Parts: sequence; C-alpha cells; structure tokens
Amino acid sequence: MRSPRARSATLVSALVLAAAMLAGCGLVSSSGTFHDARLPDRARPLDGAKLTVTSKSFTEGVLLGKITATYLAAAGANITDLTGAPGSASSRQAQLNGDADVLWEYTGTGWVNYHNQTETISDPHELWQRVHDIEKRDHDLEWLPPANFNDTYAFGASTPTAERLGVRSLSDVAALPVPDRTFCVDDEFFSRSDGFIPMLQKYGIPYNDPNGVPSGNVTRMDAGVVYTATAKSAPCNFGMIYTTDGRVKNLDLVVLDDDEKFFLPYSGTAVVRATVLDRYPQLRTLLGTISERLTDELMQDLNGRVDIDGEDPADVAYDWLKGQNLIE
Repeated sequence: MRSPRARSATLVSALVLAAAMLAGCGLVSSSGTFHDARLPDRARPLDGAKLTVTSKSFTEGVLLGKITATYLAAAGANITDLTGAPGSASSRQAQLNGDADVLWEYTGTGWVNYHNQTETISDPHELWQRVHDIEKRDHDLEWLPPANFNDTYAFGASTPTAERLGVRSLSDVAALPVPDRTFCVDDEFFSRSDGFIPMLQKYGIPYNDPNGVPSGNVTRMDAGVVYTATAKSAPCNFGMIYTTDGRVKNLDLVVLDDDEKFFLPYSGTAVVRATVLDRYPQLRTLLGTISERLTDELMQDLNGRVDIDGEDPADVAYDWLKGQNLIE
C-alpha cells in the first residue's frame, strides 16, 4: 500500500534524482545549498554537534529538510545536507543504517508502509503514539511529537461549487442528489484497497449503484489534471486532492471534511536516531520549535512557492525561518 507521499516527484525531485543517477549512488549530498544563519540571541546550543539531515525527494520533504538543516546549523551544528534522497527507501534506509540523523516522516507511512499495519486509526495522536512505540522498540528511532499538519488524501471542490451545493464535508456530498455526486480521481486512488470505492462504501453511496455513485459519475484522469478539473467543476464537482498541496490554495479549492474519519492521518513528524537525541537533547526543543508552527495552510503556501512560483526550496526555508524570527 502506497503512502499519499509516494506520489510522482515534482521538478525539484526530478532534478535531484537525475543528479543521483549521474553520481551512480543512492544518496547525493546537497551540502551547502541551505543558507547560513544564526539564532537571534547568538546562542549556539548545538555547538560542536555533527548532524546529517536527510529528506525524501518530493517538494514538501525537501522543504522540511531545508528548514531543519538551516535551523540546526544556525544553532551551531555542523550539518551534512542529504535532503532530496531519491525514493522513500533511500532516506529511510540511510537513517536505519546510521548514515543520517534527522528525517521528517509521516505517521501513516510508518504505520502502513514500514510496519504493514492494516488497522485504520483515525485519531492522529493515537496513531503517532503507536508508531512511536514500534519505531523506538524495533529501530531505536525517536518520533518526536507531530506537527499540526496532516498530508493525507482528501476531496476538494471549487469555492463556487461548494457554496452552490452547500457542502463542507463528505457526508454533505453523500446527501446530494445522485446527479451532483460527480468525482475526478486518478487510477491509483481508484484501485487502492483504502481508496475511492471503500470510501464511497463508508459514506453509504456505493460505487456503480444507481442510488449511490453510478460509474458514469466518475472520471479517471492523471492526478495533476484532477486539480484543474476540480477548480473548473468540469467534468466533476469533487476531485481527489492532497491536503497540503500548494494548488489547493492557488486554485481556491475547499477541502471537504472527512467527517466519518475514513482516511488515515499522515501527520508530519521529525524522526531522530535515539542515540543522537541522547547526545544532543537540545534537538527535542529545537525541532519542536519548528514543528509547532507547521499547519496545513502553511505547508500549502510553502509548497506552492516551490511548485507554482518556481522558488528554490532553500530560499523558501530561509525566508520562512527569518519571517518567524527564528534566525537572522
């Protein structure tokens, strides 16, 4: 079962992957691509620490890695930047091997992909705790308390369509007349065991049922096209989206509440090797300072600056940290 964050890489990750292929190795250091900075009070709580920060190759992963590398370096650490590791397995394996110290992960990924669990736990804190305990026991990795963003599957609608139909949740969609229940999804989500068809069943509007969602009400298309189709409300009123994607805000889409809690939470979480955290307990506070500021809306903004506006992730990370008065 794939995580929502295993989707196709953006231009940023494609460039990183190309570099990895040219180098002929699994991980390519982008050391030096984050900006130099210092803490506002000139403190250096990590003075003398040598840390390696890695990340997955999609935009959000790279951004989180750059934010972390920039901030920890500002706190005095000597940072090796391995952000943008091609494929989810590379960054994960680097941390398991002890070649990387800090990595942002997702609770749903840990639960489903890394530990092959099938139970759906809708409470974000409970899921984090379960993943935290397994990871500490099996791999001596410390999953710090999660941030306030959840990068999971959702359905969206254009603002005019949501207002016209009076919908704010998937239960509202289920209560609409059959002709209004039109959906755009990609092939992968359509066929997932935890995807479209089980979701419709959960909300009492079964697929290929004249009183539920007839097959003619569903258009399957490339995931990227779903966003523009949803924004235009043609050929569908509702499209599958990812909650922190930059296009949500850029296209003024309304994210519908999954009020029946069908989708597994994918809370962003900083993961640190426990031996490293024991050596540098200051990491708990420093990473918590970042984590507590991250929300769905903020990640939409930051992702959009890279994917839509074409900005460099290192620049976006630096600007955000500076705007938060975390660095100077």
